[in-house]
Amino acid sequence: MTFAPTSGAVITEITALGPFFALHTHAVDARPVEPWVPMSRRLIEARVSAVRGWLAAAGEQPLAAVEVRVAASVTHLGLAARLLSPALAAFVLHERLLTFGLSDAHWQPVLGGPIPLSVPRTAVSAGPVPPEALATFLDGPIGELTTAMRPFSLSPHILRGNIASALNGAATMIASAAPELAERTRTTLTLLLDSPALRYSATTTANGGFRRRSCCLIYRAAPGHKGSLCGDCVLNRDAGRARSR
Repeated sequence: MTFAPTSGAVITEITALGPFFALHTHAVDARPVEPWVPMSRRLIEARVSAVRGWLAAAGEQPLAAVEVRVAASVTHLGLAARLLSPALAAFVLHERLLTFGLSDAHWQPVLGGPIPLSVPRTAVSAGPVPPEALATFLDGPIGELTTAMRPFSLSPHILRGNIASALNGAATMIASAAPELAERTRTTLTLLLDSPALRYSATTTANGGFRRRSCCLIYRAAPGHKGSLCGDCVLNRDAGRARSR
């Protein structure tokens, strides 16, 4: 008889994949104790300001040189990657679903690396779920995160591209850490990219190539808006327009 792994065992396996997957857990009704804080909209908005300052300092330029919407996009992409990575891994490893609201998550909003993240102990589904169920995560905490970006004038096109890029990054890391899961991971990624929430946000090729159909704007954080483009950026296909957007 094959026994299904416990939620704790699933989280241990997810965490072993790397820092973008690492999860702590807490009781459902636990109040966060510093340095942990709830992932509230107010603190996400505060993080945009912190990221803006960090980007300005990295480019040795005044704060005003970095557009708020650029900092918001970088914030959204980073947090989406941090939330999506363990969710994708849970399904790829054991067909489990992570279910929690954004404010149920606890985090330490440090800059410069993957943030420490804690989810309720009940966040891992009790048993396997069909592939289609994984798309509900895009409407849950990821949808709430995207809603939190509304004050920053980011287009839905950019936000959808950020989510697609975050998923592809997570899939690439899983395949690198566990090559035996590469095919299953790519199949799951394709399913998610074809879901209504992300359809037409990116293009893929049979050999695993990926290109989003929008830009995360991070190149604009560099002095003179002349930063490097990300490897999956749509602007890499059209260098003539790369500095005009």
